[in-house]
Amino acid sequence: MDRQPGFLESDLVPVSAEHARFHVIPVPYERTTSYGKGTALGPAAILEASQQLEVFDGIGAPGEAGIHTQPAVDCTGAAGEVMDAIAARVGRALDMGALPVMLGGEHTVTLGAALALKARGIEAGFVQFDAHADLRGEYEGSEYSHACVMRRVHELGFPILQLGVRDLCREEAQYRQNAQGIHFFDAEDLRHGLPETPIMPAGFPELIYITFDVDGLDAAVMPATGTPQPGGLGWYDALDLLRSVTTARRVIGMDVVELAPQPLFHGATFTAAKLTYRMMGMGSQASR
Repeated sequence: MDRQPGFLESDLVPVSAEHARFHVIPVPYERTTSYGKGTALGPAAILEASQQLEVFDGIGAPGEAGIHTQPAVDCTGAAGEVMDAIAARVGRALDMGALPVMLGGEHTVTLGAALALKARGIEAGFVQFDAHADLRGEYEGSEYSHACVMRRVHELGFPILQLGVRDLCREEAQYRQNAQGIHFFDAEDLRHGLPETPIMPAGFPELIYITFDVDGLDAAVMPATGTPQPGGLGWYDALDLLRSVTTARRVIGMDVVELAPQPLFHGATFTAAKLTYRMMGMGSQASR
């Protein structure tokens, strides 16, 4: 079996964990996807597609600060055990002063990052790009469902800013209306561009973790995902929003999740890789 290439290894020599600015963490976890399948293949597909990226992203060359790609997280075992394994990997990156960049896998993996931040007493807010609120108490019998991940993150005490949501159940709508610390600009609010009011809520933590579910993008841009939704963010809409949040706050970590690669849509996989690299560039600039 051929070795999986590191992120952008085609043009950049991999850097040791101790000296890398970025720790790319593949997490091929898929346990609760409820429509289309294939997110377990997402991390490897993004790494492969990253070999086609330009080191210069149009603004700078963030990868030149050093990229270390960790081995894929072992996703066997009970869900709670996998979340702990993810937390250990993310925590290792944080402890080394690196920026963890997690590649999912279904959205549940974000809980592992939240556990790592919680264990270190880091006060951060989560900025969520997503078509779905992911605030259910449980779904299909599981509290670890991808449809519940942001509920679990919020229950750990982290405030959330949701961007681009356009599909949620009554339970989720009521929860985010009544809960403290959940803010949102839904897709309907963003369809004409950035809002006139500041994108970051007053009092939102200075440190932010960005979780980007690729179904936050419009299905015309991102068809390769398990639960595509019309009416989502365009490419430049997403970049504008990312730029807005990363210039207002300091990024402590990020993930790109829910890519379900499809052979006929390799452009979508490349889009996910390019999105990841643009996020790395914006997050690194904002974190220095």
